[in-house]
Amino acid sequence: MAHTLYDPFNDFRFDNNTCFLSGQPLSSADDRVSVFPRWLMHKYALEDKPFKLLDDSIRTYKQLQLPCAAAVAGKIYELDEQTEKAFSVGYAAVKELSQVTLFQWVGRMVYGVIVNEIQAGIRQQAISGEPMNFSQVLAHKFKNLHLMLQSLIVPMEFEGALPFTVVVVPVENPKETFNYRDEINTLVYSLQINDIGLIVCLQDNGTNKVYHKEYLEKLHGRVLHPVQFEELCARFFYSAYLFNRLPEYTVMSTDDSIYVEPMPLADMSMKPIFDHWQVKTFGQVLENFWAPWGLTLFEIIKNPEHPISFLLDAEGHPLPAEAINLSKG
Repeated sequence: MAHTLYDPFNDFRFDNNTCFLSGQPLSSADDRVSVFPRWLMHKYALEDKPFKLLDDSIRTYKQLQLPCAAAVAGKIYELDEQTEKAFSVGYAAVKELSQVTLFQWVGRMVYGVIVNEIQAGIRQQAISGEPMNFSQVLAHKFKNLHLMLQSLIVPMEFEGALPFTVVVVPVENPKETFNYRDEINTLVYSLQINDIGLIVCLQDNGTNKVYHKEYLEKLHGRVLHPVQFEELCARFFYSAYLFNRLPEYTVMSTDDSIYVEPMPLADMSMKPIFDHWQVKTFGQVLENFWAPWGLTLFEIIKNPEHPISFLLDAEGHPLPAEAINLSKG
């Protein structure tokens, strides 16, 4: 019998009586799993820290949960156990994890936040009596993310290019660093912990890694200063914003597995896959990522032809981390 996939976007089912990943009916309100891994919340004392949703309501990290069947929760706990061991060891161990494993681990968190945002929107709709205005473009992206996240619970093969980009780099992070970002509109994520910098574009078919190929090749094997990693993050977050395609996938289900293959990103317009890079706009992104060091937009783009970079010098050579002397503001 061919494997089947669950699609909550088909009838917009985001109640707490249905498993978020498998669609199974739940018998108890206690059948839940945390959006953020327990080990991550415990290690960095996140449980009671505030998490602001898009409707300006505040939750704590531990309050962000997902309705989840026991069998699915078991798969998630196995994933969390595997990643906890790797992240506790450090960069070398995380680098050895498969890209699919890191995608699943990050995707569970990002999709978990999305579900909590949708549930908050549904509650607000019920209070206001107004119809919920949900972007069809976002629904398309989130539906594909949910589809691929089911690789946790059903056999799934990604054919051709992987539907995502995963970048793992070594970073000289101060002890106890925890720096997490996600942008659910563009499905991009970054994390700094231990000696690790992680960037994941959850639905780009690997194009952002190609877009930043020059930087990634020149930085390969180098340990980055935190300000360098933040610059690399800024580049990926901005290029994810410039990415102007809505990926489509062919999905084939067989008795053995579900096969997912990205469709070509070229379209009839022959328009480039990424919109034009604007130095000022990128400078604004950098200003946000470099806020801990107090660098202003004016300083960053004082020379618009050569904005400040801590990754490469004016000749395009990589800057060593030890040459950077910055103190946080």
